[in-house]
Order: sequence, then C-alpha cells, then structure tokens
Amino acid sequence: MLKNHPKGLLAASLSNMGERFGFYVMMAILLLFLNNKFGFEGSTGSLIYSFFYAGIYLLALVGGLIADKTKKYKGTILVGLILMTLGYVILAIPTETPIPAERYNLILGVTCLGLFAIAFGNGLFKGNLQAVVGQLYDDPKYSDKRETGFQIFYMFINVGAMFAPLMAVGLRNWWVKSNGFDFNADLPALCNQYVSGTISPQAMDRLTELAATVGGNTSDIAAFAHEYLNVFLTGYHYSFGLAIAAMLISLVVFIISKNGLPDPAMKAVQKTGSQTEEVKMDAAEVKQRLYALFAVFAVVIFFWFSFHQNGQTLTLFANDFTKLLKLDLGFTSLEGAEVFQTFNPFFVVFLTPIVIAFFGWMKAKGIEMSTPKKIAVGMGIAALAFAVMTIGSLGLPTDAERIAAGGLNDAARVTPFLLIGTYLILTIAELFISPLGIAFVSKVAPPHLQGIMQGCWLGATALGNQLLFIGVILYQSIPIWATWSVFVVACLVSMFTMLAMLKWLERVAK
Repeated sequence: MLKNHPKGLLAASLSNMGERFGFYVMMAILLLFLNNKFGFEGSTGSLIYSFFYAGIYLLALVGGLIADKTKKYKGTILVGLILMTLGYVILAIPTETPIPAERYNLILGVTCLGLFAIAFGNGLFKGNLQAVVGQLYDDPKYSDKRETGFQIFYMFINVGAMFAPLMAVGLRNWWVKSNGFDFNADLPALCNQYVSGTISPQAMDRLTELAATVGGNTSDIAAFAHEYLNVFLTGYHYSFGLAIAAMLISLVVFIISKNGLPDPAMKAVQKTGSQTEEVKMDAAEVKQRLYALFAVFAVVIFFWFSFHQNGQTLTLFANDFTKLLKLDLGFTSLEGAEVFQTFNPFFVVFLTPIVIAFFGWMKAKGIEMSTPKKIAVGMGIAALAFAVMTIGSLGLPTDAERIAAGGLNDAARVTPFLLIGTYLILTIAELFISPLGIAFVSKVAPPHLQGIMQGCWLGATALGNQLLFIGVILYQSIPIWATWSVFVVACLVSMFTMLAMLKWLERVAK
C-alpha cells in the first residue's frame, strides 16, 4: 500500500498513531468519566466535553499560527507531544470518589487543567503534522497520489484508535474485578444518585437489586455506593495511564524520524541559483483560494456537529438503551458502552483499502469524482446513518422515563447491531470527508498559509464540536428518535450546500 509513496509518510503516520491511541483512550471514556466522577446531571458533563473537544481543534489555529510565524513546524509538533503527555499524567493520578465537598472544586479545576494541556498540545501537534504530510506530496513525483496518501495516513492513525477503547475498558474492568466487584453499566449513576440524595424510590429498588449481584458489602448500601464508585473511577484513572505510554512511544518515534521529514516552511520559498526567494502568488488567486476554503469550512461545521456525537449521544445511547457486548477474558471482561467506539476506527482500517480501490476503479473508468463532490456524497451517507438510528429508536422510552425507572433491563434494550451498523455507515461517510478534506486544504491553501489553513480546517471541526452539547440536551428532552432526526437534517443541509458550490470549488481546486 505504501509503494510509490514518499518514505516520510510511514514515519509521520507512526508518529501520529501513538498519539491517536492515547487520544482515543481518553475520548472513549471521557464523558462517562466526567459524569460518574463528579456526579454531573443534565448536560454539565457534556458542556465540559464539548468545550474540550472544541478546544482541541480551535487551538490548532493557534498551533498553525505559531508554526507559520516561527517557521519551526517540527519544534512546534515536539512541544505539542510533550504538553499532551503532561495532561494525561494529570488525569491518570487517582483521587477519591465520591469527592469530599471541600476538595470538589480543586479536583474539578485540576481535571480541567489536564484537559486544557491536552487540547493545547494537540493544537500544536495535529494541524502542523498534517502540513508536513502535505509537503511530502508537493513533489511532482507524488502529487497525483495526495488523496491516497492522506487516506493511508488516516488509516494508520486509526490503528491506534481501534485498540484504545478495548484496552481502556479492559483495564478498568480488570481493576473492578480485582477489587471483588462485577461491572454494571447502570450502577455508577445509581450510586451517585444515592450519594447526592436524588434517587427515586423505583431507582432505589434497582440499586438494591443490582448491588446484590455484583459483590461487596450489600448490607450497608451507603458503604457499597461509596466503595463501588471509588473502585470504578480509580479504574478510569488507570486507563488514562495507557495514554501516557502511547504518547511516550509517539514522542520517541517523532524524535527519531523528524530529520527525515520535510519542513513546510520551505514550501513558501524557491531556489533561484544559489539564492532562495519567497514564492509569490497573485493576490486575486490567494483571495479565491481562501474564499473556497472558508466556504468548505463553514459547511463541514454541520457535519462534525453530527458525526462527533459518537463520543456523546451515541455513547449515552450505548450505555442507556443498548444491550452491551461482552467478551469474558477470565482476568477481565470487555464490556461497557465504550466498546462500541472501537468499531469506528476498526471500520476505518478495514474499509480504507476498499475505498481507495473504489476510487481507483472509478478513475480507471473515466468517472472520477472531484474531491468536493466526494465530500458532499459523504455528508449524504452520514444522513443515512442517522436515519437508521431514527428508525431503530422508535418506541423507546424517553431518557427521563428511563432514569425514573432506574435503567432498563436487557429485554427492553435494543440490539447492539443497530449501533454497529450505524458506525459502519458513519465510517464510510468519514472516509469520504475527513482525509479528503485534509488533502483538499493542503492542495488549495496558499503556500505561506499551510499551517494556519490546516488549523482553520480543524477550527471548523472545533465549532462543530462546540455544538455537541446540543445533542445531549435534545437526548434528555425529546424522544430519542427525534434527536437522531435533527442530525439527519444537519447532514442533508451540509450535502446540498456543498453541491450548490460544487462547480466553483472544482474550478478553484484545479
């Protein structure tokens, strides 16, 4: 697959693969960790998640600006890796749960500090590494392979993401089991309701029933609730430790390989004899390119608002309404809502060669689609995924009804194949949009604005992520099927807007 591609592609991909492993360890467990650690109700945990997720991409603008101004792309990437590692260290340090009232604000503040370090480090790292990969394909020898190169790059980073949720869940469940308990998805929320005094009589009955099945001191429900929460959340803290190990591997790979990677700062200069001169692009052309890029950025906001629900409403749906998958390994079990998040990166790795072959077949037949058209098609495919969720959620109780009942038993939950099928369709949409969008930006962006334009692509993702909490508000306020229908509409709006601009975007991209 790497044949006829520049050598630096493998080094850049491996550098990103370790970082993405750590990142997806965190993203698989973050929302449930926040809700269970701090006893959040409503959309509070979702708001922190949304601000953090938006910050990751919004700070890529800052990272791109720093690299473009200093011309030290590789140094900026290195600082980003170090900063992210420190952020994971902060999250991995166990603290008591339930949190004593006098230390609640301190621990919440330190947690937010760790999240900010990860977001800022990611901003320094992500967009600038993408600019480095784009520089690999500025060589005329490789220029026609730019889209395929970014698809391969995208596939490699999802290898790390594929194993991250499984290892995070396995480590947490091993810790729960080693402390004499069994895993149960409903118990942390019920224990928090008991501790806060907000538990309903029906939910209290269910807490008592579940406590009798998972071990521990069931003669004293107060002691049981405190102990189960502490053990469960300590397992989450140790899962963040996996991210530290992955970051250190990524850091070592980058340090070893960075001298062999190109420098995007050199894209804005050209050699004239023994001299180097800054490449000058006509002001009108620069303006047209920027207009086209910002038009695409504006459209994809609505797509990312829908797609990144995989860490929010889709994870909540897996935890609250779906029969959980379980694989018993003896020393631990792979069971939990987070397990479903492994399907997206798995499908990315599995489907990328197929999508590349499909695009190659179309090109050979003379029916190749332009990059903007592929992006528009991807948005339509995403709408189909949420339409599947809409149909599959008909007849389910509202979230408020579920909470009042203390959760749902397996008979009332939907088949796991509903979510697996949705992730399959969403992944196909992602492969039409994310790697191709990055390739489009690297091709169209003016030479002297490579870092900042990659940052703007991620900034558009940030704005979509900032809206993620709306999905949780809808999830908690209206019927579940109606929540998914909102995302159907958002994806269709994105698709038709992209199609309306298609001819203009194709002309600018030539």
